[in-house]
Amino acid sequence: MLKTLYFNEKTMQLLLIDQVRIPETITYVACDTVEALITAIQGMVVRGAPAIGVAACFGCVLAANEVADTPTWREELAQKIDQLAQARPTAVNLSWACTHMLNHLHRHAPANPAQAKKLLLAEALRMEAKDITTNRAIGRFGATLLADGDCVLTHCNAGALATVAYGTALGVIRHAVADGKRIQVIADETRPLFQGARLTAQELLLDGIPVTVACDNACCLLMMQGRINRVVVGADRIAKNGDTANKIGTAGVAVLAHHFGIPFYVAAPLSTIDPTIATGKDIPIEERGRDEVACVNGKALVPEGVPVINYAFDVTPQAYISAIITEAGILTPPYDEAITKAFAGELC
Repeated sequence: MLKTLYFNEKTMQLLLIDQVRIPETITYVACDTVEALITAIQGMVVRGAPAIGVAACFGCVLAANEVADTPTWREELAQKIDQLAQARPTAVNLSWACTHMLNHLHRHAPANPAQAKKLLLAEALRMEAKDITTNRAIGRFGATLLADGDCVLTHCNAGALATVAYGTALGVIRHAVADGKRIQVIADETRPLFQGARLTAQELLLDGIPVTVACDNACCLLMMQGRINRVVVGADRIAKNGDTANKIGTAGVAVLAHHFGIPFYVAAPLSTIDPTIATGKDIPIEERGRDEVACVNGKALVPEGVPVINYAFDVTPQAYISAIITEAGILTPPYDEAITKAFAGELC
């Protein structure tokens, strides 16, 4: 199974698997500064809300290392972490992780930069391990929703490559397979960057789980033909009422699943739920550059001078979501109540 990131304590570098180059090659990009990590996040070298969150935790360590010889290290450290938190707007795990690390620092009140770096590194390593444990718990709960012989549709990549390892949506599938269930997967190609075709297909191929890639616009026909039994996707931010932001195209899949009576599940850690946002209307939606839509492998698909629309995410209304699978258990409507109980530790 692929592992998204590693931290080298000797060289003080965060190594990120370069997801832009998969499946052509599997190689790593080394980040030794916050600026380098921001570039990697914005350039999609690392992507997926949980993976970005853990990468940000290690980014705080890089920040502490950068200000080690600065008299105003506290102020500069906070500034660098704030810059990191704003690298991408939609996935809440990024800002959540930065806030968590800053709060951890304030609680322990280190006397010098060396102590700060040590504290942040220990916490980042803990968060890395927690991510894997969380994903496995999501997989365990979610596997109960899949039946032997199911064909599961996924959109984008919510696997090991979107986390530290194991995955959220693909974690559900992995756990079901480990339980002895025969599961097949149809992966939407996921335009414009083909995360389903490149990343999800690569992961499942390596795991020996049957996977077929379909064009995004084949979804309706496949459901109409009765070839899909379940849909499982990840999430980048979930509002308090259950509205969920995920890769562009997810909302359309959810509407179709609802029409054809197919269960639609969201698999995500509690850290992806933003209780400060009431509904999906308040979730910021990232817009990205023209070339992602207009070009593929450097070849122009859209005539020069024609503008494109490139929203990276859309929001699926909670009414189309059958359940939200978390490490605390399976959340079902009404989501306001279920989310409150989950944060209070009152679920099974």
